[in-house]
Amino acid sequence: MRTSGTTPARRPRVSLAAALAAGFGAAAAIGLAACTPVPSPERAGPESDGTARSGAPTAEPDAAGVVVASGLEAPWSLAFHGQVPLVSERDSGRILELDETGATREVGVVGGVTPRGEGGLLGLAVHGDFLYAYLTAGGENRIDRFPLDGGPGALALGEAETVLEGIPAAGNHNGGRIAFGPDGMLYATTGDAGQASSAQDTGSLAGKILRLTPEGGVPQDNPFEGSPVYSYGHRNPQGIAWDVAGTLYASEFGQNTWDELNVIEPGANYGWPEVEGMAGQEGFVDPVQQWDPAEASPSGIAVSGDALCVANLRGEALREVPLVALGESTEHWAGEHGRLRDVAVAPDDSLWVLTNNTDGRGFPGPEDDRILRLEPGS
Repeated sequence: MRTSGTTPARRPRVSLAAALAAGFGAAAAIGLAACTPVPSPERAGPESDGTARSGAPTAEPDAAGVVVASGLEAPWSLAFHGQVPLVSERDSGRILELDETGATREVGVVGGVTPRGEGGLLGLAVHGDFLYAYLTAGGENRIDRFPLDGGPGALALGEAETVLEGIPAAGNHNGGRIAFGPDGMLYATTGDAGQASSAQDTGSLAGKILRLTPEGGVPQDNPFEGSPVYSYGHRNPQGIAWDVAGTLYASEFGQNTWDELNVIEPGANYGWPEVEGMAGQEGFVDPVQQWDPAEASPSGIAVSGDALCVANLRGEALREVPLVALGESTEHWAGEHGRLRDVAVAPDDSLWVLTNNTDGRGFPGPEDDRILRLEPGS
């Protein structure tokens, strides 16, 4: 593992060591942290044919966890409907459910998905009996929701209802992460769609974090009257998560200099394209931590215990950021699993990590793409 970071903590939190001792037993005893996934079978190099297979777990449980699913094709997001894991596939537009053995079943195909570059079927979120999906459709990104019908092993998508449309789209910088906050509102990250100046325009939906009601309305307490814009000045944020105190964190892809971890405040300006990383410039909010894009490229994030866990693509590592010291971080399993796209906390408090080696930018192994699970108390 590698450590980095020097920025002082923003807020006190519960001790990570105490959480590990209480909740991760043997893993803590051998020095593994809350964000550590299971080692996988050796990944193939560029010569691999990337053959995709799905079915039962591909590794036996050990002190850290288990590989619970394999054979996914360009997966992008993990969400849970009750106890049922759901996965989006970017290019196929499919929504998959997993059974207890890790076998996959197609719940449905999201209509209108136009995969191009980094666009396609992206983030998922579940609220009540609705599945929400962020997707690229033609020349726009939008958020649709679908009634979820049936039970485990027989889930089906009902008729689509558009929650928000007209989010700028491009071959890259589409954002795409959605999640419901502790306030019951729907949050969405949007990229600048290759038009950097739009991130500073509060009249544009690009380069923003948005906040909506579950039906797609604008909450009355949003910082800009009548607008879903919650924060602005973002380049390509792809991760959002909250701690138990309700603090919102977001991960963001930088350009050539710095990727960012930000603490999000309503109405705040995070600087892009005027600044990148910690600029110390009046009017812009600095990140609490920054990384070289070649070592990070952060996508999905999740709060697990007293740590923020960050899935990294180019950095090919799961990064742990202690909530008591937001300027510090430790990398786990660097290079062991390839590109990591998303991380989520399951209903049983286990940590699930989604690899992303079949998206055209990685080197798929014979079982890619996979979901890794860290068992609580193992």
